[in-house]
Amino acid sequence: MQVITSKENDFIKKIKKLKDKKYRDEENCYIIEGIKLVKEAIEENQNIKSIVICEDCINDESIDQKTLYEVAKYDCTYVSEKVFGFITDVSNPQGILAVLEKNNHSDKMNYSEDIIVVLDGLQDPGNLGTILRTIDSANLKQVVVSKDTADVYNPKVVRSTMGAIFRVNIIESKNLVESLQNLKENGYETIVTALDTKNSVYDIEYKKKVIVIGNEANGVSKEVKEFADYKVKIPMLGKTESLNASVAAGIMIYEYVRGVVKGNRFK
Repeated sequence: MQVITSKENDFIKKIKKLKDKKYRDEENCYIIEGIKLVKEAIEENQNIKSIVICEDCINDESIDQKTLYEVAKYDCTYVSEKVFGFITDVSNPQGILAVLEKNNHSDKMNYSEDIIVVLDGLQDPGNLGTILRTIDSANLKQVVVSKDTADVYNPKVVRSTMGAIFRVNIIESKNLVESLQNLKENGYETIVTALDTKNSVYDIEYKKKVIVIGNEANGVSKEVKEFADYKVKIPMLGKTESLNASVAAGIMIYEYVRGVVKGNRFK
């Protein structure tokens, strides 16, 4: 087994560059880390370009034999602990990462879903990843992101999706109002959260609706807010005036789920 021991190795340099969005876009690839994510990528038939394994994980058996058998079917590269520490993005790495081709399913909307989540300028990677995970948990298959939303393939986002990134089609909108207009022409109404309304998130029937989640600091953009069919707010019984963006998204998405369960409308 040949082991790469130099940080100056060309392959290692390429892996390291994938931490930058510019290079991820150029290569159309991104990194996943950890045993669970790599196993899930294999199960979800993702396009795995290469797998990198720390040699110490082979010696101390921290990666189970079944997983090692599965990853051996791919292009595997073994590296020293020092080199793996150079390319990892986590504080306590499990000694395995993979380079995947971006999950570019299609830029076309699926108009058969009852709700479509749209992210308007969301910036926090943790929020973005959590929302993708929540979308997946509701068995929804797509999300629309504005061009100024954080990069979905940022390593922090990828980790916080817990594998949902493999199953959710990510559609980037160059002009969010135009995308919402297109959805309107296909029978959807747009909902935004706002403080200047008496309408509650519990007053809406979540069927053929677009749920827009705005920027953490500034909320939904003015143009999108003016376009919206409904402005709603989440009732706050305490002194806190606002909720984390991913929490707000979860509340609204699960109002849809509640309707599905109550109406027995499982797909």
